[in-house]
Amino acid sequence: MELRDYIRVLRKNWLLIVVITLIGVGAAAAYSLTRTPLYESTSKVFVSAQGTSSVAELQQGNSFTQARVSTYVSLVSTQTVLVPVIGELELNTSSEELAEKVSASAALNTLIINITVSDSDPVLAAELADAIAESLAVTVEAIERPAGSEVSPVRLTQVQQAQVASAPASPNVPVNLALGLLVGLALSIGIAVLREVLDTRVRNERDVRELTESPILGGIAFDPKAKERPLIVQEDPRSPRSESFRALRTNLQFIDLDGRKSFVVTSSIQSEGKSTTAANLAVAMADAGLKVMLVDADMRRPKLATYLDLEGGAGLSDVLAGRAQLADVVQRWGRQTLYVLLAGTVPPNPSELLGSKAMTQLIGDLESAFDVVLFDMPPLLPVTDAAVVAKAAGGAIVVVGVGRTTRHQLEGAIGSLEQAGAKVAGLVLSMIPTKGPDSYGYGRYGYGHYGYGYTAVAEPKGRRGRRSKTPAAS
Repeated sequence: MELRDYIRVLRKNWLLIVVITLIGVGAAAAYSLTRTPLYESTSKVFVSAQGTSSVAELQQGNSFTQARVSTYVSLVSTQTVLVPVIGELELNTSSEELAEKVSASAALNTLIINITVSDSDPVLAAELADAIAESLAVTVEAIERPAGSEVSPVRLTQVQQAQVASAPASPNVPVNLALGLLVGLALSIGIAVLREVLDTRVRNERDVRELTESPILGGIAFDPKAKERPLIVQEDPRSPRSESFRALRTNLQFIDLDGRKSFVVTSSIQSEGKSTTAANLAVAMADAGLKVMLVDADMRRPKLATYLDLEGGAGLSDVLAGRAQLADVVQRWGRQTLYVLLAGTVPPNPSELLGSKAMTQLIGDLESAFDVVLFDMPPLLPVTDAAVVAKAAGGAIVVVGVGRTTRHQLEGAIGSLEQAGAKVAGLVLSMIPTKGPDSYGYGRYGYGHYGYGYTAVAEPKGRRGRRSKTPAAS
């Protein structure tokens, strides 16, 4: 992943990051508020050698005491030192419990021992630190005193008495909140990156280019009202989404298919917008003065009759089965040079009909009679219909639903076309988000929210198709 990918991940998952970070801060705050405040007091003890009369003896004594300091530090938490303290202060506790509150340390190459006591009572903590320092001095002198001698070569002197703490040492609320913030932030970013790594859905052009070298012909913005107004080019011709279809029409003119004029519009899976793309592209091409034939070759789930508000009686299946003539079932849509051949009667064997010689002959006849022929086909992964027709036609236009299609599904769809010997004319990204980090494609193919020179003018509706008695070859 590159830097821009991480930035996109942060933008895309900012809400998740904020929520988890706040949870981390909240957990740290809850922990701090539920902990019993502990106060710390420290007493300092100086270790020295006694009974020396010369410089040499003093130097030797200092070396001896430095070597013994670490041992004295370990003595602080022993019963020998703590039991007298318990008796002196009349504490209702054991030496083991008291040892958990006591810590001792000594800096390297120094003769000072720091005795620190932590307790919920600041006064008791100071009293314990001083009492332990005194008990340690007595214990060390008793241990180090040679047999038969009344003087110990080592003396411990308290050089700093413990002070009563005015503020608790723990919990340290600012530090805990900072740690909660850092942990929550790190955890949220990690989850966001992990989600991105595990997400196999196609999100942008780069995901597509990693799978295929076929050109990207255009991008269609996501429209939450697409089901209510599938023919956006007719209903709102000045909208950015309509402009996207016109841009697709322009880009399609630069595709070299060896003089072929027919395109199969398909997708990897259902609900990626292939039928609305085929219908709007056909309308956009007809608006440009081209003579267009739009064929609903999806005999399993035909939709163009509903989108175009046409009679869905006889159609392609009837022509291929020899039950109807092409000229009798072709319908002209509106006042444009757009002709429509609907799916017709749903047959029990769509794949056999679409792969027949009659279908190949029909494609040739339509290409000779029209400037552009568009076939709306079923998705590639569930059935083989689109791959079969794409081999006989000029090429396939694969519609890719952004955020819906996975890379594996797109790779499988393109692979099925290649295995069938069909040419991939290009890909169209559909459902591109209009907001967020993945919305860059919308800005590329459109002109913003309202479009360049956009004026909200109500377009006339009700442009219904009518059955044409004109032969398809005319």
